[in-house]
Amino acid sequence: MAKIATVITNMFEDSEYMDPSRAFNEAGHEVFTIEKEAGKEIKGKQGDALVTIDYGIDDVKPDDFDALFIPGGFSPDQLRADDRFVAFSKAFMDAKKPVFAICHGPQLLISAKALEGRDATGYKSISQDMIYAGAKYVDKEVVVCQNQLVTSRQPEDIPAFNREALKLLEQL
Repeated sequence: MAKIATVITNMFEDSEYMDPSRAFNEAGHEVFTIEKEAGKEIKGKQGDALVTIDYGIDDVKPDDFDALFIPGGFSPDQLRADDRFVAFSKAFMDAKKPVFAICHGPQLLISAKALEGRDATGYKSISQDMIYAGAKYVDKEVVVCQNQLVTSRQPEDIPAFNREALKLLEQL
């Protein structure tokens, strides 16, 4: 089963982390959280989810994992200010490992310059940013590109997001 790296910090969208994470675990995959430091407790922006971080970014490398998960909310915008998270995310895209980004999650991929030529979706407010980054923005509940990148727009799209992410994980 797959080891999934989840880059996340405070103000993530609760359901966009909790629901996919639960689906991945129920399918037998392992989900690991990565922030600036291990052991830190972070909180979702709705206040419903508290998450204890498994690893600090300096303690892991992309080769340790099979896939990358980027939940939305304000978390991706904060993480993309740190070059370590940008490089970590870019490494998954460059290695053609599965990457799952929902809502504002593609912001990290924009900063990694990893969306050029890719079909992708995200929250409406970042659609122009994605287009400027070279993505072909598609306004659909879920977009799968090159059998690697799974993106969705918002919490209502989580069932489709989970379905397509799990399909990719089955191929590992």
